[in-house]
Amino acid sequence: MCNARQALMAYFYFDFRDIYKQHWRDLVPSLLIQLSAQSSPRCDILSRLHSNHDSGARQPNDDILMRCLKEMLTLPDQRPIYLILDALDECSNVSGIPTSRKRVLQLVEELADLRIPNLHVCVTSRPEADIRDVLEPLTSCRVSLHDQSGQKQDIADYVRSVVYSNSEPIMRRWRTEDKELVIKTLSERADGM
Repeated sequence: MCNARQALMAYFYFDFRDIYKQHWRDLVPSLLIQLSAQSSPRCDILSRLHSNHDSGARQPNDDILMRCLKEMLTLPDQRPIYLILDALDECSNVSGIPTSRKRVLQLVEELADLRIPNLHVCVTSRPEADIRDVLEPLTSCRVSLHDQSGQKQDIADYVRSVVYSNSEPIMRRWRTEDKELVIKTLSERADGM
């Protein structure tokens, strides 16, 4: 649908290995850029934001960025818009008032409150309590893979393929029982991830 210009999609992965992909201030500009690249009217909105801030010499504050996102999402073109927020649990939840994760959850609540009929938000995450508390009341469809036997088997199969691969010379020297212990331990402690 996106390739045929029948829908818009923006994707953000909260990467625990990259501190620049764990915060609200990383998420919103990414969404703005992705949406503007798929629609001339949205591109015009982003261009206006850029111009209003001395061609990028000044940073817009959070409220201005949020207004810009809302303006992009509420344009009257009626195409479905899909926002995918992947691995929200990797968003920092340890510092800041509010924490980065709480700010992202507030963003999701604000988007839900807009009640935009063509907006679809997909959030993936481990089932952490603070995330569940905010998202469950907003959810129209919830899928949990966390405790599914197929998910656990996929993890075990992946670990097995790495342990028994010939790409790691050190693992070729391991005894079979050591390899099986590693597979069992890592699979059990993967906690669905």
